[in-house]
Amino acid sequence: MTNKINVTATINADTKKVWDYYTQPEHIIKWNFADPSWHCPTVTNDIKVGGRYVARMEAKDGSFGFDFDAVYLDIRQGEGFTYEFGGRQATLELKETNGQTEVAITFDPETENPIELQRNGWQAILDNFKKYTESN
Repeated sequence: MTNKINVTATINADTKKVWDYYTQPEHIIKWNFADPSWHCPTVTNDIKVGGRYVARMEAKDGSFGFDFDAVYLDIRQGEGFTYEFGGRQATLELKETNGQTEVAITFDPETENPIELQRNGWQAILDNFKKYTESN
């Protein structure tokens, strides 16, 4: 596998709120998309080692959709996790400093799309998360 891709954001919220908004399905459906023409209509999240995370990602016009399906390998409650999806892994790390939380995601790239496209997509989703979390 090639080098991992990293995306980050600093959220103006404490780690507990960031963790809750990142892991609770009622929040995930409101921010988990890279472009406003997409949405995430359903999410299930069994956040435990061996538990599954499944997010339905769809174009709003119905032209395309897929399930992002992952299995948790490691959970550090309130601090981060690692999951596996399609033979790849992603790790989320949270670090709070002065009431702000840095979110860092590192993931294995896939081979079908350019690295920059993948980084930009994951960063756009993280930016949506930041906007949603800070405004609620």
